[in-house]
Amino acid sequence: MRYVTKGLASLSTILSLLLSTVQAYGWHDKTHLAIAQAAGFERWYSAAAPDVAKSRDEFRPVEEKNHYFNNNADQKVTEKMVMDQVARFNKPDDDEGHLYGAIIGSVRDYKKLSATGKYADYPLVFTSHYIGDLSMPLHNTAYDTFNKERHSINDGVIECNALNNIGYIQRSIYEIKIQNEEDLAREIARVAELTRKLGALIRKENRNMTQQEAYTQIIHSASLFRAILAYVGKNTSC
Repeated sequence: MRYVTKGLASLSTILSLLLSTVQAYGWHDKTHLAIAQAAGFERWYSAAAPDVAKSRDEFRPVEEKNHYFNNNADQKVTEKMVMDQVARFNKPDDDEGHLYGAIIGSVRDYKKLSATGKYADYPLVFTSHYIGDLSMPLHNTAYDTFNKERHSINDGVIECNALNNIGYIQRSIYEIKIQNEEDLAREIARVAELTRKLGALIRKENRNMTQQEAYTQIIHSASLFRAILAYVGKNTSC
C-alpha cells in the first residue's frame, strides 16, 4: 500500500506539472465557428484560425496573450480596464493577457485596412475569435489550479452540438448598438463582467459549466459580434 500511495502521489505531481504547461485555448473549434456563423460572418469557417496560428512556436509569444485576461485580482471589469489593455495588443511581455484590448485592436486593424480599399476580412477573423474567448469564463479569471484542471472540459461543453444549433443561437441573439469605440469598450466590459461572475460561481461551486450556461455565454458573443459587424459596415450573411 505504501508503494501504491507513493506512486499515486508521483502521478499527481506529474499531472500537475503537465497542466501548468499546457496552453489555454478558448472554446473548441466548432463552438467558435458556431458563434461566428450565428452572427452572420461570411468568413465564419475561419473563426478557429487564431488558435491554429497560436499553435506555431514563432507566433505563440505574440498571439497567445490576445486570447485571455487572467483577472488575478478578481476585479470588476470596466470600460477603463478594457481601454487600458489596448496598448498591450500583440505585446508578448504581458503575463496577465489582454483579451479585451485585443478586441479593440483587431477592430481598429480592420477599419484601418478597409479604409485603404484592400481586402480586410482577416482582422475580423481574429475579432470573431477574441469575441468568442470573451464569453468563456476561464479566459476571464485567474489561471489557478481550478482553471488548469477544468479548462479543457469547459472549452468543450457544447462542442458536439453547437453547429447543430445555429438557428437557436440566432433566434436568441439580442440587439446591441455600437456607434463608436466607447460603446464597443462598454459592451466588451459588460460581457466580460457577466463572464467573470459565472467563472466565480463555478469556482465557488467547484463544478463545470452546464450546457445551458455555455449557450447563454456564446449568445452574448454572437450578439456582440453581430453588432461589431454592423458597426464596421460589414454586411452579414443572414
